[in-house]
Amino acid sequence: MDAQPPAALRHRVFNLAWPVITENFLQTMLGIVDTLLVARLGAEALAGVGAAIQIMFFVISALSATSVGANVLVAQAFGGHAIADASRYAKQALAWSVIISIPLAIAGFYGSSFMVGVFGMEPEVTEVGANYLRVTMGTVVVLSLMFLGSGVMRGAGNSRTPMLVVAIANVINIFLTYGLIFGEFGLPELGAVGSAWATFISRVIGFSILLVALYRGVNGVSIRGWSDWFPRLRLADRILQIGIPAGLEQMLISTGFLTMTIFVARISTLTLAAHRIAFNALSVSFLPGIGFGVAATALVGQTIGAQALDEADTVASIATRWSVAWMSALGIVFFVFADQIMGFYTDDPVVLAIGAAGLRPLALTQPFWAVLFVQSGALRGTGDTRYPLRVNTIGIWVAVLLGGVTALSFGGALTTIWSAFLVTAPVTAFLLWRRFQRTIHKEHLAAVY
Repeated sequence: MDAQPPAALRHRVFNLAWPVITENFLQTMLGIVDTLLVARLGAEALAGVGAAIQIMFFVISALSATSVGANVLVAQAFGGHAIADASRYAKQALAWSVIISIPLAIAGFYGSSFMVGVFGMEPEVTEVGANYLRVTMGTVVVLSLMFLGSGVMRGAGNSRTPMLVVAIANVINIFLTYGLIFGEFGLPELGAVGSAWATFISRVIGFSILLVALYRGVNGVSIRGWSDWFPRLRLADRILQIGIPAGLEQMLISTGFLTMTIFVARISTLTLAAHRIAFNALSVSFLPGIGFGVAATALVGQTIGAQALDEADTVASIATRWSVAWMSALGIVFFVFADQIMGFYTDDPVVLAIGAAGLRPLALTQPFWAVLFVQSGALRGTGDTRYPLRVNTIGIWVAVLLGGVTALSFGGALTTIWSAFLVTAPVTAFLLWRRFQRTIHKEHLAAVY
């Protein structure tokens, strides 16, 4: 790969990142719309579906293993102009995704009542959640394939198609969710479980579009032909060696934030309400970091495959600067307009005051999280997913335990808990940056000598 000028690299970073940001924003908005529609059925339906979705967060984290592994390996092969290898990785990842997700689907289908029952809710609420989870888990193969197809496309340098597919699927999902919940548009009235069936149908349509695109070829990477579909343990090992730490990282981080919620709930119900609103703001603020982190993974992987190590460093730097700029701007908005942001969600003066105070330390952490997201993504692009697993997981859990124990032992509110991230986030960001610099330097020396 010929060296590219910084302007061209900036263009590549932004072109890969903005569709990912848009895609995640659409997914966030879809979750809000689904919640609003289910909420019209009452508190029992909302609580039951919410419990099922909480379980699905962990399942999605586990399924991300093959997606991340395929993304990195396809990107490295694509960058090294080994298009046949990239296509082989795509086929193997799809095949192994089905093999891994089928037992998960069976276990989820038959174990839904037990899993939802762990929350200890009322029998009526548990039944709603179990019915919802039964459909969602029973159709998890399609979810896995959709994640995988998107990961392969990004590895081949195409993030627009996954974005468009998600946009189409979301529109269909909203239409079907409303129709299947309330029996509109000639569709059967299924209640809360209608939301699960709508999600499944929209994902089938979305994956079908991705499958056609992969068959036709994405920048030369294609799943056309009968060869390389038979599962090979050696290739699965390569995919999962990269992917499993990334999936485990997401699961442990999700558990950390769940533990934080438990700490918050011990303070007061009003604090918990404020925390949920602040967490929604957090999910929006993360979108630029996630987008540029995904772009860094794909582009660093491509440059590593092409042995263009200077470009790998440049790409990571560009993505980091973009991420810091965007997330810092959001941080300023959060800090200055914290009261107004909380006011969009609640008119309770106590909840508003608690949440606004909690948003301000959250705002100050934005630049550090921006670095954290991108440097983690850049490291994954080199094939190193174990270091981000260790550092990010330890960083989250130290902050959660430090903030939670301090708030409960010495008194404090949401501000105390969120302020703990001001202690850990700078350290985590620095460690990830230093690791990436050392990795690139080591790779450069190996290439020279």
